[in-house]
Amino acid sequence: MKIYTDSGSDLPKSFFDNEEVHLFPLRVLVKGVEYDDIIGITTDQVYAAIAEGEQLKTSQVSLEVFINAFEELAKSGEEGVYIAFSSELSGTCQTAILAKNQVLESYPNLKLEIIDTKCASFGQGLVVKEAVRLNKFGIEFNEAVEKLTAMANSMEHLFTVGDLNHLAKGGRVSKASAFMGGLLNIKPILNMDDGKLVPIEKTRGFKKATQRMIALMKERGGDFSNKVVGISHSNDEELMLEIKAAIADSLHPKAIETTTIGAVIGAHVGRGTIAIFFTGQ
Repeated sequence: MKIYTDSGSDLPKSFFDNEEVHLFPLRVLVKGVEYDDIIGITTDQVYAAIAEGEQLKTSQVSLEVFINAFEELAKSGEEGVYIAFSSELSGTCQTAILAKNQVLESYPNLKLEIIDTKCASFGQGLVVKEAVRLNKFGIEFNEAVEKLTAMANSMEHLFTVGDLNHLAKGGRVSKASAFMGGLLNIKPILNMDDGKLVPIEKTRGFKKATQRMIALMKERGGDFSNKVVGISHSNDEELMLEIKAAIADSLHPKAIETTTIGAVIGAHVGRGTIAIFFTGQ
């Protein structure tokens, strides 16, 4: 089974170097230069630009890139699954579906499933990692797709951000709310609702936000003894280690895996962001 994903998954370059997963990089515009996310620009470069006040712009994977990859899959006779960034946050998934339909006209033997994960960042990334695990175990294609779809549907996302101004620029909060929130050290907690990033609560200070997110994890995740928790952070390892230790002490999950938020999501949430991912009950 050939596995595809895009850079909305926030998996590191080393993952794609070591695993047989095909990466579709979204594009990021920094200081007038366009780069392939993950491949052409590092997270350090991305956050250095954000710290300098640079306004990053991102764009989806092109139709041509998808068509070329899917034609190659059809010619190989292999089965393939594309684990896609939420269609509510990017047009990339819909472009992939369009490409698939075009390729099917010339190659009706194409066997490709496109999973609109309705996930973002490491929530999507954990589904990709599970696809790799299932593939190594030789799980039959249709069963693997069914398991991955179910996992994506049950994936929980909890975010808090360091700078409300980035959410204001994206229309998630008003500029006035961002200004007052900054003065009062307000840390919003957000989750994903049917693929959309939605604010659900407000807390004051990172410590209280962390405590509340762990409480929400308990409510939504139940027993964590056999679960993998994912954490992604916007280039702030100290912050990530703090919340990782708190989760380990409170919930005792099977494992905690971490990654850095890449350009696609980092451009919209900015520095000081922590996101937690786990499967719900």
